[in-house]
Amino acid sequence: MRQSLELKLGARVTMTPQLQHAIRLLQLSAVDLAVEIQQALQTNPLLEEIESEESSEEGPAVDMRADPISTDDDPVDSHNDGTPEGYLLDGEGGADGQLSDDAPAMESIDESGWDELFDSPIAPRTRSDADARDFEIDARNSAPTTLKDHLAWQAQMTPFSPCDARIAQAIVSCIDAHGYLTCTLEELQQILDEEEGDVGLDEIEAVLHHVQSFEPTGVAARSLSECLVLQLRQLPLDSDTAAYATTLVTDHLHLLGSRDYARLRRLLGLGSDELQRLVEIVRGLNPKPGNAIGPSDTVYVTPDLIARKIKNRWQVELNNDSIPGLRISQSYQELMRHARRAAERKYLQDRLQDARWFLKSLRTRNETLLAVGREIVKRQHEFLDQGDIAMKPLVLADIAGTLNLHESTVSRVTTQKYLMTPRGIFELKYFFSSSVGTADGGSFSATAIRSLIRKLVQAEVPTKPMSDSEIAGILGRQGIQVARRTVAKYREHMNIPPSSRRKALL
Repeated sequence: MRQSLELKLGARVTMTPQLQHAIRLLQLSAVDLAVEIQQALQTNPLLEEIESEESSEEGPAVDMRADPISTDDDPVDSHNDGTPEGYLLDGEGGADGQLSDDAPAMESIDESGWDELFDSPIAPRTRSDADARDFEIDARNSAPTTLKDHLAWQAQMTPFSPCDARIAQAIVSCIDAHGYLTCTLEELQQILDEEEGDVGLDEIEAVLHHVQSFEPTGVAARSLSECLVLQLRQLPLDSDTAAYATTLVTDHLHLLGSRDYARLRRLLGLGSDELQRLVEIVRGLNPKPGNAIGPSDTVYVTPDLIARKIKNRWQVELNNDSIPGLRISQSYQELMRHARRAAERKYLQDRLQDARWFLKSLRTRNETLLAVGREIVKRQHEFLDQGDIAMKPLVLADIAGTLNLHESTVSRVTTQKYLMTPRGIFELKYFFSSSVGTADGGSFSATAIRSLIRKLVQAEVPTKPMSDSEIAGILGRQGIQVARRTVAKYREHMNIPPSSRRKALL
C-alpha cells in the first residue's frame, strides 16, 4: 500500500458559537428568555438593565424589543454573513404580511452603525413591573402546602388530649394524596401500641371520626362510598333526600356507575324526577377530595405578543413587559477607552462584542417573532372574530413560504410563544391546523371540525345521545368527509365522553 499526501479544497457550512446562541434565543419562551437575560447581566459587565428613572432623565429610549417591522421587506436582514439574521432566511425577497397601514418600516441594520444603535438604551420596564414579576416568581417557587400538612395543621388546632393528638397524627400519616385512609384501624392500633401502649379500637375510631370532619370534606374515608357519605352529611338536604342519597351511594353505587336508571328507580321506589335530582346531587360530590389541596397543575405563561382590533383591523405588537430593558454600559465603554493594560482592553472589547451580539440576537428574535405573529393573525383573523368554527387550515410551510423563512425557524418561533387576544391566550402552535377535504373540493380545518362536533353534542337529545357514526354521517351530509375513528379521536381530544356515558336519565 502506497501512502501519499493530498490537498483538497472544499467548503462546508459551520455554525459559530454566536449563531448557535442566536438560534437558542429564538426558541426560548418569555420566561426562559428573562432568565437568560438575567444570566447575561450577571456575566457581562458591558450589559446593564436600564431603570425607569434613568430613562425619564435621559429622554426617550430606543425600544429594540418592540421595533415595529414592515413586512414589505424581509423581517430580518439577510445580507450579513455570519450574523444571526443569516440563518433565518431561505432566500431573499419580500413578504406581504402587513396587517395595518400604520406600521412604520424597519430601518436596515448596518455594521457601521453599531455604536449609535446600541449606545441608545432599550425602553425600560418600570420598577413596579419588575417587583411584581419578582413577587410572582417567589410565590410560584415557594413550597406548596400538601394535604398532610393541611390536615396536621388542623389537628394541631384541635383541642385533643396528648394521646388523641398522637392518634390523629398517626391517622394523618396514613392518608394518601387523594384523601383516603390507606390502613385499617387494626394496623393503626399496632402502630400506636408500639408508641403509646394499649390503645383501643374504639378510641382510634372516635379520633378518626373527628379527623373526617376536617377540610376538605370527605377526607380520611376508607372507601368511595364513605367518602361520598361524609360529603352528603355536610349538604343542606332534607331528611328524605339525605336518606335516599345515602342509600344510593352506599348500596347502589355500581348501578349508578353503569347508568342502570330503570333498576335504580325500582330499587329505590322513586320517579324519574326524584332520581334525577339524586343523581345530580351525587355528581356534585368529589370522589378525590384530597386533590383540592396540594400542588396545582396550573401552568403560568407570559404572552409574547398582543393582538388588538383597532378600527376594524387586527394589529399585533410585542409584549414589552415580558423582558427587561437592556443597553450597553456607558461607564464600561469609557473604562475600555482609557484602559492602559492590553489584557484589560482585550477583555472589555470581547465583552463589548458579546454584548452587541446578544442585543442583536434579541432584536432579530423579536422581529422574527413579530413577523410570524402578524402573518398568523392575518391568516386567522376570522378565528379571532368568530371562534374555532372559523379556524382555517394552516401549516408551517404556509408561514415559512410567505416570510421566506425555513420551516424549522417557524417551528422554533411558534413553540412556547403565546399570543394574547380578546378570546384568551393561545400558543402560536394552536393556530396551525390540518386540513380535511370537503365534497365540493374545499377544505376544513381540524379545529373547525372539532367545534362542529362539540356543537352537535351540545344540541343532542340527552336521552338519545349520538354515536360517533351518527356524528360522522351528519358531517358527511354537510360535505365534510370524516371517518368514525376520526370523530372518536376528535371527541376524546375535547374530553367528551362516548354516547354510552352521555346518556341522561330523562
